[in-house]
Amino acid sequence: MSNFVSPISTDQLLSEAEKESLYAKLIEQLNKDFNFANEAVDFPQSTSPYELKVQLHEKIYRLIQYKYAELLNLLYIIDVPEENIKQLDGSDTVELAEQIAFLVLKREWMKVWFRNRY
Repeated sequence: MSNFVSPISTDQLLSEAEKESLYAKLIEQLNKDFNFANEAVDFPQSTSPYELKVQLHEKIYRLIQYKYAELLNLLYIIDVPEENIKQLDGSDTVELAEQIAFLVLKREWMKVWFRNRY
């Protein structure tokens, strides 16, 4: 039984999820939490890791631009630590969206991984 290893990049996280055969569960968890936050996304199970990365990035980018309060609510529901968000540099919105998307994926991956283990 391997220990949880915190991923250092989105690509590494997604490849780990695939390797552990938990990629489908990761997509389910994302859909569930986004829908719970009333920010409906519907990533089909057929979504490739690359598409997921791009679409999640776009979704977060739009939330930063137009629905910041909803983004904060989403992050609260997903349980992304607030101090992680505060450490980000908000000067470049595209970059910020990418970093937040990674934090979201990391938290969701942690949930899926632990639920599968224990």
